[in-house]
Amino acid sequence: MADLYASVRYLKGIGEARAKQLAALGIETVYDLIAYFPRTYEDRTRLVPISELQVDEPACFRAMVTSHPQTHHIRKGLDLTKISVTDESARLRLTFFNQKYAADNLEYGKEYYFYGTLTGDYSGYGMTNPVFEDVEKPGVLTRRIMPIYSLTAGLNNNFVARSVAQALALCGDSLPELLPLALRRQYGLCDTAFAYANIHQPSSFEALEQARNRLIFEEFFVFSLGLGLMRGRRAQKGRQPFANLDLAPFRAALPFTLTGAQERALADICRDLGSGRVMNRMLQGDVGSGKTAVAAAAAYLAAKNGVQTALMAPTEILAEQHAKSLAQLLAPLRVSVSLLTGSMSAPKKREAREAIASHRADLVVGTHALISESTAFANLGLVVADEQHRFGVAQRAALAEKGENPHLLVMSATPIPRTLALILYGDLDISVMDELPPGRQTIDTFLVGETMRARINAFIRKQVAEGHQCYIVCPAIEEGESESLRSAEAWAETLQSTVFPDLRVALLHGRMKGPEKEAVMARFARHEADILVSTTVIEVGVDVPNATLMIIENADRFGLSQLHQLRGRVGRGKDKSYCVLFTDNRNPETLQRLKALCKTNDGFEISRQDLALRGPGDFFGTRQSGLPAFKVGSLQMDLQTLQNAQSAAAEFLASQELSLRAEYAPLMDRIRTLFADRELALN
Repeated sequence: MADLYASVRYLKGIGEARAKQLAALGIETVYDLIAYFPRTYEDRTRLVPISELQVDEPACFRAMVTSHPQTHHIRKGLDLTKISVTDESARLRLTFFNQKYAADNLEYGKEYYFYGTLTGDYSGYGMTNPVFEDVEKPGVLTRRIMPIYSLTAGLNNNFVARSVAQALALCGDSLPELLPLALRRQYGLCDTAFAYANIHQPSSFEALEQARNRLIFEEFFVFSLGLGLMRGRRAQKGRQPFANLDLAPFRAALPFTLTGAQERALADICRDLGSGRVMNRMLQGDVGSGKTAVAAAAAYLAAKNGVQTALMAPTEILAEQHAKSLAQLLAPLRVSVSLLTGSMSAPKKREAREAIASHRADLVVGTHALISESTAFANLGLVVADEQHRFGVAQRAALAEKGENPHLLVMSATPIPRTLALILYGDLDISVMDELPPGRQTIDTFLVGETMRARINAFIRKQVAEGHQCYIVCPAIEEGESESLRSAEAWAETLQSTVFPDLRVALLHGRMKGPEKEAVMARFARHEADILVSTTVIEVGVDVPNATLMIIENADRFGLSQLHQLRGRVGRGKDKSYCVLFTDNRNPETLQRLKALCKTNDGFEISRQDLALRGPGDFFGTRQSGLPAFKVGSLQMDLQTLQNAQSAAAEFLASQELSLRAEYAPLMDRIRTLFADRELALN
């Protein structure tokens, strides 16, 4: 019996070169190999007569060799072996390239099992390089459900399968049982040895399904336990409860009435602030749902209770916008607001930091400058992170370290189905704002093809003539990234030189340096440009109420939730706004997805459809920082198992002291291993 966490070099046939190849797949220990699950399976159990083989469909058949192998040397490095096989239904020609093993081991008059793919047409059929086994020997490559693994250069499937089988034979009995017997019985789950054996070497499809169900549940259960432990440990962090939770003066100062959703979120926040425990809450709401007003109310309460608030925004121009609007709102309430960004002059930064350190600033709005070493708070009690997904866990923690266990409020304008939100942000309590303020514009959305280009260009000109502005979003930055994609640089040049030479066209993309991007957005906000051609860098950006038209090129290349975020850049003022999705993709599923966006402005409904159609791997585009890499579980396919695992984890945590019971040491080890990769501390 080998050590589960011994190097794969321990296994026969794995030397230094093979170990490096396996390391490229994240496999370094024997356990890594056992936990490297197949991506799919081939059914090699069903035997098909030669006469019923179908072109391009892999199949397993039994046949007798009816000719002596004939090998021909075609050229240097290429040998070709031909052989004929026959069963009771038909004869078939087999061809092997560079397979001396076939020439040496296929004997005339003997029967073998073969597995391969039929090729050919009316002129003749054959099979190239099928695998084969003696009928007298146990099935390793045929007559079984064959696991198919993801590979890397230099590795083939048979090598990985053999290595996994060797690891299971040596260490299968060493695998710890993470799920208590009572839990396995409650949910009808097999034991760990059966699960690992049958996920790699399934004895039947029923056994494979049992193994998958067990491992999916275990994966979700371990993750849910880890989140529960984090929540429990942060709940132990105490703060002096806020004594003053009276929001009446704040409501009276508002030029509008808070929505029911805003009031519910504020009730959650007040309950947290008055609990004596540190608040860790996510405010999740659609574009325009009024999250900033809720954050302002929280900052007001912080100021009235003698502590400072830090609000971190993802861009300087958004920070400036927040600082201006919050100062106007909070000044009558005697809450002072300061701005701190990286591009401010040295004297301005020094002045802002002095105000922060001396507590002359109650609310500090800024970018990453807030977490620099030279920024010191007098009494930081509340941290607000705008657009949560733009900040990693480490950045949140760095800002929180500026105070003594400050309350945390993170805001996200990406509507997420609640079950997925519990996974992505399971270390946070969640307040959902699913209501828009009265008078908020609905945006008319249209799906068009290239044949509508002239009419849309005329509509752009009409909007600009009426004094409005337009966004045009392209999926690529420059030509050559993909022949089929519209590039921002080339399209901006074409629009300025050919299509709209009399209008002011600006360009914005992610390869620009920060100050350059900020300058372009500031110009657009001041209406010094009529059209802003951009990549998705404007997905979260400055509020430009004068922009009334959003055009998205190659819209089929974006997820629904990302398209919804881009659409949310318009419709922020009093004027009617529009969104135009350009695509010439005629795929029915693609068109169904894009038409869904045209039918609704409800971000939560769009996110549900996006999750169902694209899956969580693509749900957030290139932003995957918070998404757990489940090996067997699927967030869109296994939601019921996820919910069962979450319920089981909650019950388990309520009844067990995990860290104090030796029998749960393997479970705690697995949790720590999983969360070590997510920048989340369990200690």
